Amino acid sequence: MKRALTAIVSIAILALSVTGCASKWIIDSEVHSFARWSPAPPAAGSTYRFERLPSQQSAEAAQAQLETMARTALERVGLVFSPDNARFSVLIGASSQGPLRSPYDDGYGFGTPGVPGMYLGASRGGGSVGFAFPPMVYERPFYKREVTVIMRDLRTNALAYETRAVHEGLWTDPAAVLPAMFEAALRGFPVPPAGPRRIDIEISR
Repeated sequence: MKRALTAIVSIAILALSVTGCASKWIIDSEVHSFARWSPAPPAAGSTYRFERLPSQQSAEAAQAQLETMARTALERVGLVFSPDNARFSVLIGASSQGPLRSPYDDGYGFGTPGVPGMYLGASRGGGSVGFAFPPMVYERPFYKREVTVIMRDLRTNALAYETRAVHEGLWTDPAAVLPAMFEAALRGFPVPPAGPRRIDIEISR
């Protein structure tokens, strides 16, 4: 028993020394994008405004936060926020499922009945280490999130661009994850590659 606890403590200290040095995390997203520009993709400096669904209008504060997150990503691809002189409207959305049971727990979480439980975590969403009391197998919270960006050409009222990003991981704070997901969703704009692709965005811890 004593040897088992000593081993657990040693492993925990080692894991902490490794994870404690890290200052960056990778947010990986699966991205699908579709473009139908007519007659040509927009040039850098093209203007846009945000469009809201009726349900989004009733949740104004939350939608305003999402739009603030998305604006940074839209600026990175050369678009300019100008509601009074917009060529495009941009409709954004975000959804979240969780906390769910992590599909990685079977491979990374473990515990021994009757002794203090230890958990080690390592997945696409980050890492964790610690002890569980009472004795138990530790199950980490797990989230599945999705963001969408849809652009409409206001001159023709035609839908011109659609993209979405899906991320699964351990992050509990959407304010840390969603901006990176919007950035991933807009990678390749305005002419994205065909088919699904994985985009990794590094963020500060």
